[in-house]
Amino acid sequence: MWPDGPLADMSNNRVEQLESTVSELESTVTGLTEELIEAKERIRVLEAELDADTPTRVPERRAEPADGDETPEAEPDDVAEAAADAEDEADTSSDETEDSGSDDIIVA
Repeated sequence: MWPDGPLADMSNNRVEQLESTVSELESTVTGLTEELIEAKERIRVLEAELDADTPTRVPERRAEPADGDETPEAEPDDVAEAAADAEDEADTSSDETEDSGSDDIIVA
């Protein structure tokens, strides 16, 4: 048994302090848990709105033609000419890159 006197009072006070601290911590954990649940729900709602508002990555010019209009096909001569132009540009840009040397410093 605990003796009566100053030692008993110190033990009782210490137990009461610990019980009070535990009670406060339990309240804090409960409050934080509720806030976390509410925050997760708000995030779900915002993500759903964002998904609904996000436009597709396909530009409108690639969309299906409306009212039966057809997109004109490129002629084979046009395709060959465009390919030759692109090839010429690629050759020119690679020559310029080779001439620039490695002494240049690029700062991003």
